[in-house]
Amino acid sequence: MEILLSILKVAVGFVLLIKGADFFVDGAASVAGKLGIPQIVIGLTIVAFGTSAPEAAISISSAVKGSNGISIGNVIGSNIMNILLILGLTAVIRTLHVKKSTAWIDIPFMIFISVLLAVWGIFFGELNRVAGVIFWVLLIAFIVYLIIYSKKTDTEDETEIKDLAVWKIILFIIGGLAAIVFGSNITVDGAKVIAAALGVSDRIIGLTVVAFGTSLPELITSVTAARKGNADIAVGNIVGSNIFNILFVLGTSCLIINLPYKSASANFTVDGLIGLAAAVLLWLCVFKTKKLGKAGGAVMLAGYAAYFVYLLV
Repeated sequence: MEILLSILKVAVGFVLLIKGADFFVDGAASVAGKLGIPQIVIGLTIVAFGTSAPEAAISISSAVKGSNGISIGNVIGSNIMNILLILGLTAVIRTLHVKKSTAWIDIPFMIFISVLLAVWGIFFGELNRVAGVIFWVLLIAFIVYLIIYSKKTDTEDETEIKDLAVWKIILFIIGGLAAIVFGSNITVDGAKVIAAALGVSDRIIGLTVVAFGTSLPELITSVTAARKGNADIAVGNIVGSNIFNILFVLGTSCLIINLPYKSASANFTVDGLIGLAAAVLLWLCVFKTKKLGKAGGAVMLAGYAAYFVYLLV
């Protein structure tokens, strides 16, 4: 009975996290719109932060509760899943076209910070406040680059900003934040009970169940877009999500509390290197042709299947 209740907690927690992030983004974007902030800036900051809010809430809540396996595993697991499973599945459905800037700048930058995460974790054994500061400096630099690039290329921003009444803005922001906080708490509590009941570590739960839940928006969006023939933005969105997961989610989490990367209960050495390998694989598949086709997608899906088997054995 307890495990069924915990599964329900996790499911409800995921719904609260995802919908809470949506409401928070709508409220915050509406405030920014009323203040005259350009749409492109709102899209690259508020909306981007909002889409990483579920991962951030889970990681911070897990860290505070001592479940470091879930805290780091959630981010690394989501990044691996985003590339190997979500992009792999989407590419099998429909060939994905990749922007030149994504292939030559964004993906290499994702590889760079994946190297930084893996090397820092292996050599220092934890992600501390110094790592958090470095991640945040890189995050700010990346956002500045995105804004400058967007203005130079005259890219039309399609961020939808709802013109909400003031009372709705307050309700959306406060209610959204409350849903995110409460959702993260019950998700972590439920995940810990499930891990104990199944006899697996927080690391495994973080890399699989929690990572899948926080990656659901990306999965649904990418597959739906592919089926409708509008999947060209999928690679850019996934790469952006992975960059924000490392720099914003882990950067914020380890500013609050040190996160053990190598410990007796959770060692992410292999997982971090697999996350790096997934990023490199994506780059190798797209840097020449600027496309991710069925063959590349199949290789990625096979890679995720092999990784999942590794986690189980």
